[in-house]
Amino acid sequence: MKKYILKIYSEDEKGLIYRISDVIFKFGLNIAKNHEFVDHEVNKFFYRAEIHTDEDIDKCALTGLLSAMLGSKAHIELIEAKKKNIVIMATKETHCLGDLLIKNYSKEINANILSVIANYDDLRDLVEKFGIKFHCVEAGDLERLEHEKKVLEVLKEYDIDYIVLAKYMRILSPTFVNEYKKKIINIHHSFLPAFIGANPYKQAFERGVKIVGATAHFVNDDLDEGPIITQDIIRVNHEMNWKEMRVAGRNVEKNVLASALELVFDDRVFVYNNKTVIF
Repeated sequence: MKKYILKIYSEDEKGLIYRISDVIFKFGLNIAKNHEFVDHEVNKFFYRAEIHTDEDIDKCALTGLLSAMLGSKAHIELIEAKKKNIVIMATKETHCLGDLLIKNYSKEINANILSVIANYDDLRDLVEKFGIKFHCVEAGDLERLEHEKKVLEVLKEYDIDYIVLAKYMRILSPTFVNEYKKKIINIHHSFLPAFIGANPYKQAFERGVKIVGATAHFVNDDLDEGPIITQDIIRVNHEMNWKEMRVAGRNVEKNVLASALELVFDDRVFVYNNKTVIF
């Protein structure tokens, strides 16, 4: 039994679900699950279905007929459900990376970790313990674009579905982001849109906040302002300094990142207008 994910978003109008179901029926396919949502503010229709079949699907024929039925402006994806190929980028911190390495080893994430790239060598021993290739691309005195060029050369060695920034503490240029548009996922150590940029725990401490959180989001050209996938928080109090808040927040960071990756790798996320719809 093979499983495919059908994702559609388009302008909303009457009869869309009937037309989609009719096309799927014509191909002799079975809808195991489906969800739909209409954003009435922008008149957008979102649809996700899990399709089960004993045979391969002619993707071009199915999506072509759907496009004919729904109109040329409809965005249609038919994705075979399988593990995603990912590369993780990190710096020195171990908590998010280590959690993903363990989950990958235990087959708890729907992904294959192809390699880890870092701008320091500190994490090599940890990564190689799991039998995963490690690349150190040191920044040193290199200009940002020159360093990114070297990172991109390494990335080109792999067939990548997504890049995961597991505490990669460098700002990516628009040039880099556009190479992997909507394919870079970051974990930010605050409840965005609050406390953007460096050292958000110190910013939170100075504001006397009572909760700190973490946000997993897609990366775009604006620092920490990409479409949000998922978030969570924990409570803190006046007795904690910013370093203690940071320690407390690490569990939230790794849990939020893992939850976001599960949603993305299962093809449950739609991105539009710098927002997400998640089924």
